[in-house]
Amino acid sequence: MTPEELAQSAMKDDQPPLDLTPPARVLWLAKAGEWHEAHEDCQTMQDEKAGAWIHAWLHREEGDYGNACYWYNRADKSPKPQDYPLEEEWAEIAKELI
Repeated sequence: MTPEELAQSAMKDDQPPLDLTPPARVLWLAKAGEWHEAHEDCQTMQDEKAGAWIHAWLHREEGDYGNACYWYNRADKSPKPQDYPLEEEWAEIAKELI
């Protein structure tokens, strides 16, 4: 599944597809507006750096930039500026992780 297909599914389907990888499932949940479930799931991902990157994005979406920066550090990623478009970063994460 491409990042574009994942985003489209999240906008129209009630449930994530069953065959998604853990990062794709968390990104689907985030795109679908299921923040709390995405937040919980990203903390239990086996690929801790991938989970930390998604976690950072979620906290930036939430407006908690300080917490986002902590998670960017855990993911070994440079923090995005606060005004960096969330949609662009979601797409970057999806392209790298799925």
